[in-house]
Amino acid sequence: MFKLISLVVVQTLFLTGGQLLLKKAMLQLPSFSWSWGYFKAVATDLWFLWCGVSFGIASVLWLYILKHYPFSQAYPMTAMGYVFGVVAAIFVFGETVTAWRWVGVALIVLGCLFVMR
Repeated sequence: MFKLISLVVVQTLFLTGGQLLLKKAMLQLPSFSWSWGYFKAVATDLWFLWCGVSFGIASVLWLYILKHYPFSQAYPMTAMGYVFGVVAAIFVFGETVTAWRWVGVALIVLGCLFVMR
């Protein structure tokens, strides 16, 4: 059980990291347009590249998890990504998190604990 939890946490951290890198890329890229210039800027952006690398690693880990563990246990644990996302929003982007969001985070953690039992 500990191995599954560890793998899902690492996989979810890479997935959340990919989302953070994607947000960072989108903040610095020009406004969206259906132009070659915009898509060239996206394709040559290093933040966007690292986003893809992070998503790729998360995907490979997920393939391993799917192969070796019950889906009904593994998939609900990916909800921890919401928890990691809220924490990252505070520390990386300086966002304010309301008390109701913290209640939601606590319910997600509680739900993950129930699934793992």
